[in-house]
Amino acid sequence: MAIRASITISVTSILLGLLFTHWIADSLTLWRTPVTDAHLWVAARYYHVLTKGAPGIGYVVAATAILGAATILWSLGDGEAGNLMFDGGSIFLYGTAIAIYVKSVLPSIFTNFVVLPPDLPGAKFPPDLRAPTLGLASSHLICSVALTGVLALQTGRWWAERADDDVNTTETLSAASRGGNGGEKEGSRPEAKIIPKDKGMFVVPAPST
Repeated sequence: MAIRASITISVTSILLGLLFTHWIADSLTLWRTPVTDAHLWVAARYYHVLTKGAPGIGYVVAATAILGAATILWSLGDGEAGNLMFDGGSIFLYGTAIAIYVKSVLPSIFTNFVVLPPDLPGAKFPPDLRAPTLGLASSHLICSVALTGVLALQTGRWWAERADDDVNTTETLSAASRGGNGGEKEGSRPEAKIIPKDKGMFVVPAPST
């Protein structure tokens, strides 16, 4: 169980880290007011660079995402109450983030930013690229929030399981302590003694407790 939780947290953290690298562009289009043409050009050039990346990087990221999803589903398959609550929520948020990235982010990048118009000094940003550029920033934000929710749920699950383990350990130690005290009292119960006399035997009663 701990191994699966560790894999889920590690994979989710890696994907969050990859999303945070888009802050170079997203901070200019999502968190700046007003959004100028210069900000949009910087973001567009960044997304253009992403389209030129090595395909192997994408395959590694995809394999990592699949590993995370498979691990959560594997844990969810145990059918325990904690798994259904925490892993059920985790797989929903995780699947939402992956679906948005596959259905929205990647098609937008490879449709609109493979080829950019010349960025001449003072050139106006193309109006048809404005909405896709702003939309990518919003999609990245949604994916980041969803994956952060996965981390929160997995942390809550770890805390809940740890609390249950502490309770079980306490009950076990308490039961063992009661059993040990009972055995000690029973074993230390005083017994009557028989003392021989000249004509017969004399029984000394055990002292009362």
